Amino acid sequence: MKLYEDRASSNTRRILATAFHIGIDLEFQLVNLFNHENRQSEFLVLNPNGAIPAFVDEDIILYEASAIMIYLSEKFNSNLLPSGNARYQTLKWMFWAAEHFRYGPPILIEERFFKKIHQKPEDSNLIAFANKSIRRYSNILDEHMKHRRFVAAEHVTLADFDLASPFSHITRTQAPYDEFPNLMAWHQRLLDEVPAWKMTNEQLEIRVDEIKLAVGLA
Repeated sequence: MKLYEDRASSNTRRILATAFHIGIDLEFQLVNLFNHENRQSEFLVLNPNGAIPAFVDEDIILYEASAIMIYLSEKFNSNLLPSGNARYQTLKWMFWAAEHFRYGPPILIEERFFKKIHQKPEDSNLIAFANKSIRRYSNILDEHMKHRRFVAAEHVTLADFDLASPFSHITRTQAPYDEFPNLMAWHQRLLDEVPAWKMTNEQLEIRVDEIKLAVGLA
C-alpha cells in the first residue's frame, strides 16, 4: 500500500493518523506541492484533480482522504469505523465535515499562509467570509460536544480525525476556534489521549518548518 502525500497537508494528516492508530505499514511517496509535483502527468494519472493525497493498494486507486480512511478502517476491521448506529453517526459527521465544517479553513490557509509565501496581500473579504462559515458550523459542533468526549462514539473514530483536521493549521489560519470551549477541550483531548493524533501533529509542524525554510519565510 502506497500513499502519495505531503505531511504539511491536513488531508494527508487524517490518513496518517488513521494508519498509525490502526498500526498499518504504508509506503510513502512525497508529492511536493511547492515544486508542483502534483501537476505532473504521472501523478495526474492517480488523481486527475492534481490534489493530494492519492493511495494505491494493488489494483485499487483512491483519492479523497475520507474515502481512503474508510477503506483502511474496513480492510483492517478497525473500530475507527464502528458497527451499528455508531457507524452511521461516524459517516454522518464525516460527510458534514466535508460539506460544512471544513469549508472555511482552506480559504484561510490560502489567504494567510500561501499568499504570505508568495508575497501577495490577503483578501479581507474572503477572510471575513471564511470566518463567518467557521463560526456558524463550529457553534453546531461545540453544542454537540458539550457532554461528549468524542464525536460519534465513546471512543475515537474517523469522524474525530475528519473534524479535527482544520485545527492542524490553527496557528497559521488564526481560525476562531478558541471562541468555542467545547471544541478546544475536545481537540486537546485528542492530542493528549490519541497518540496518532499527537504524532501526526508533530510531523506536520516539522514539514511546515521545512517549507518555510525553503522559501525563506521566518
